[in-house]
Amino acid sequence: MSTLSEAVGPAEPTGTPPRGLWRQGLTVFCENRLALVGLGLFVLLAGVSFLGPLVYQTDQVHTDLASVHLAPGEQGHLLGTDGVGYDQLGRLMLGGQTSIIVGLAAGVLATIVGTLLGAIAGFFGGWVDAAVMRVVDAMMSIPSLFLFMLLAAIVTPSAPMLILIIGAFAWLGPARLVRGEALTLRSREYVQAMRGMGGTGGRAVRRHIIPNAIGTVIVNATFQVADAILYVAYLSFLGLGIPPPAANWGGMLSDGLADTYSGHWWLLYPPGIAIILIVLAFNFIGDGLRDAFEVRLRRR
Repeated sequence: MSTLSEAVGPAEPTGTPPRGLWRQGLTVFCENRLALVGLGLFVLLAGVSFLGPLVYQTDQVHTDLASVHLAPGEQGHLLGTDGVGYDQLGRLMLGGQTSIIVGLAAGVLATIVGTLLGAIAGFFGGWVDAAVMRVVDAMMSIPSLFLFMLLAAIVTPSAPMLILIIGAFAWLGPARLVRGEALTLRSREYVQAMRGMGGTGGRAVRRHIIPNAIGTVIVNATFQVADAILYVAYLSFLGLGIPPPAANWGGMLSDGLADTYSGHWWLLYPPGIAIILIVLAFNFIGDGLRDAFEVRLRRR
């Protein structure tokens, strides 16, 4: 009489164990060349902005009217000087610090506020959803740049104030995205089971709605940072940025535009290229993260 193993036959090899979902997403992200280029650009710009001043030290507080509008390479100034004698490369590094810090902080603040309000509105529905969404619709009907300009003209611009101003209005987009995710997730079986066992709405939002919408949140956060950096550049270009001796790329771009017709090209192109590169970097990173999270969700 044959044994059970003989009847079934030899076991087939199971192969390699399945990789974790996060590792799958990381693999897809690394396969996206533009995402890696964006990550490299961000690391490069952040490294130059924050570590560069340790190597290339310049005075960005006191003006030097004897060294005005020096061409690149003259008297040891690699990118020349501006209209008040500031070293342009040192100015570019200082401006990068302000632009990156304000952009990151404002983008993260907008994402956190939008995620919380969107998750609460979508999960609880009813009058809570109606109240939050009416506020969102009303604020989105007004151009964001106009609101930023109005507030920046009322208060004294500073880095913390710019973060609050941009974050106070940039949360509208994340709130609408997360609300849509919450409307879908609240009807899932595991959420209904948790509520049936006596779980509170707050626990459902913290433990189920937000964690399961994290992919949308993270991807949107990268675009929020890029938008915040652009808003900082817009306000500074219009003269509503942080006053000197502080610097940012938008203000440098505005100052350089006035000197372009005088042949001082080095005052315009470096900050303009830096703004384009940092925005492209975050957009490329966001596209890579979106592909990574889509793969993770498909393979669940």
